[in-house]
Amino acid sequence: MSTTHLQSASITTQASVYFDGKCISHSLTMADGSKKSVGVVLAAELTFGTAAPEIMECVAGACEYLLKDASEWASCQPGQSFSVPGQSSFQIRVADAFHYICHYG
Repeated sequence: MSTTHLQSASITTQASVYFDGKCISHSLTMADGSKKSVGVVLAAELTFGTAAPEIMECVAGACEYLLKDASEWASCQPGQSFSVPGQSSFQIRVADAFHYICHYG
């Protein structure tokens, strides 16, 4: 099931805008100190790099993704997620808006 509401978070109100507006997100720090971002990727094919490990949770929409060392694209639908190692990268293909929560660490 997709996360539809997060409680007890400090939110950075200025959005981070990437890839000429194809990805827009806001950073959150949860009460327990964990970091997340919530955002949307618009129709595009993009490559993201990771510093820390990430779990990308699909809240709405859908995407296809290709991890750095993978040979086949996989899909992610609402209620699903995929993990990306730290110090790595992944490609993402989005046909319509992909709404996500990125869980860091």
